[in-house]
Amino acid sequence: MDEILKLQPTLVIGSVPYKQETVAKLLEQPVNFLAMNPRTIADVYADIRLLASIVGHAAEGERTIRAMRVEFAKIQEMASQAKRGAVRVYCEAWPNPRISSPPWVAELVKIAGGKMVVPAGEKVSDEQVAAAQPEAIVLAWAATGNKADREKAHIVAAWQGVPAIRNRRVHVISDELLNTPGPPLVQGAQELWKLLQPRGRPKKRN
Repeated sequence: MDEILKLQPTLVIGSVPYKQETVAKLLEQPVNFLAMNPRTIADVYADIRLLASIVGHAAEGERTIRAMRVEFAKIQEMASQAKRGAVRVYCEAWPNPRISSPPWVAELVKIAGGKMVVPAGEKVSDEQVAAAQPEAIVLAWAATGNKADREKAHIVAAWQGVPAIRNRRVHVISDELLNTPGPPLVQGAQELWKLLQPRGRPKKRN
């Protein structure tokens, strides 16, 4: 808290997950605090628009949103041209307790030609994942970069009959590409496309 106050901020922005104790201490200070809690891609767009407006760059915010929409549309179009059923996917944000990736990741999976087979952004059990029979498992553990351990998925007893395990389709995507509610999600969608549609490649941005 002392380090934050030394900076004399006019605004402190917090995005979940954050410690309630820290927020409580901030609210005791004469500092404006903005709490962000996006759930969907639409929420991400709204937050970009809000932050851009706050810092006096509303036009840049709208350009960022338009660019993201264009890239998502390109990936979705290529996925639809693949003419195959949606790949059943389980995306994981944390292994212990096991937590599925946020709802916006479920939307990215759909854009890339897949279907999230467990509720997004919730605690799930090994048995729940096994019952969903994912064809691909994607690990993007929060705050770990690309260091999620795919071998841990292969040794889960309940998952031995899961198609993703039998076919060794357990993948790691760097967490900031799926867990950052902003422009990095475009690259996250591109990475998902590469995993779910291995013969395809997203078009490069101009």
